[in-house]
Amino acid sequence: MPDFPLLGKRLLAHGAFLTLERCYHLGDGTGWTARDIVRHPGSVAVIPWDGRRVHLMRQYRAAAGGPILEIPAGKRDVPGEDPAETARRECIEEIGLRPGRVTLLHEAYTSPGFSDEITLVFLAEELEAVGAAPQGLEEQAAAVVSLTCEEALAALETGAVRDAKTILGIYALARHLGR
Repeated sequence: MPDFPLLGKRLLAHGAFLTLERCYHLGDGTGWTARDIVRHPGSVAVIPWDGRRVHLMRQYRAAAGGPILEIPAGKRDVPGEDPAETARRECIEEIGLRPGRVTLLHEAYTSPGFSDEITLVFLAEELEAVGAAPQGLEEQAAAVVSLTCEEALAALETGAVRDAKTILGIYALARHLGR
């Protein structure tokens, strides 16, 4: 595989937490190429598991054009915060459950064709109900949906779950549980 060394880059746009860059790379002897890349601080996704059920949320997503079923998640937007602590915080904010224990199960690029975002998927256990602290209108209107592992796997099969981090999280949970 050729290396495609970086020749240079140019800032195209800077948003609230995303940056868009145009990167120029040397090809494999046939010239150069330009790629637009979204720079993202990274994210966490949380599989809240109480020993019997996984807790998801049905939440409106503007980019999807409607509500989707997904596990709690959020961007790593607090400088220096340990990702496990980010996972705990997101679980509390979004569904009102404080994990006593979080375990990293997987990490994955979400869309490596155009973004450098890496999502760390955590299993959250020993859950304590503390009340949610939703951030934004969509989270305030979201509903918690609790499913057994088998029901969650069936939701993948039927297409009821279409969110990539949630698909990865449910499969990671099933693997962790030996199913």
